[in-house]
Amino acid sequence: MHAVRFAEEADLPLLAGIEDEGDQLVVDLIGPSGFEAPSTGQWRDAQPGFLLVAGRPPVGFAHVLEEDGSAHLEQLVVRPAEQRRGVGRELVEAACEEALRRGHSRLTLTTYRDVSFNRPWYERLGFTVVDQPTGVLARHVEAERKYAVHAARVAMARG
Repeated sequence: MHAVRFAEEADLPLLAGIEDEGDQLVVDLIGPSGFEAPSTGQWRDAQPGFLLVAGRPPVGFAHVLEEDGSAHLEQLVVRPAEQRRGVGRELVEAACEEALRRGHSRLTLTTYRDVSFNRPWYERLGFTVVDQPTGVLARHVEAERKYAVHAARVAMARG
């Protein structure tokens, strides 16, 4: 397994490439229309919250935003060559633990409803669908409405 740790300065330039590789799996399933270029690791690191990576060099990362007293999993991605080995699960568990350690009672996210490695996978990790999101989660749903052109989206929470 790859140890999960906080991202370091040397990791940041590698994160956009990891995200780009991971996004390709979704693009292959639902089409390329509307997908944006990956955010840089430097941008992610500058946001309020925390950034976890798995491995050295990293093979995946989890980016959690902290906004208005909430914790939101903004991005989780693992290089395709490293998937189905528990890396994503370890990143999610570490993100949940860190959010709890920082005083958050739950971790939220948005994802594709019907993509097998999205909603169903998160449900196996203890996340449940939030039918009527409010607050920060509602803002994320609204901001990501453009992605629903590809496939239906869903808001989820654990905790």
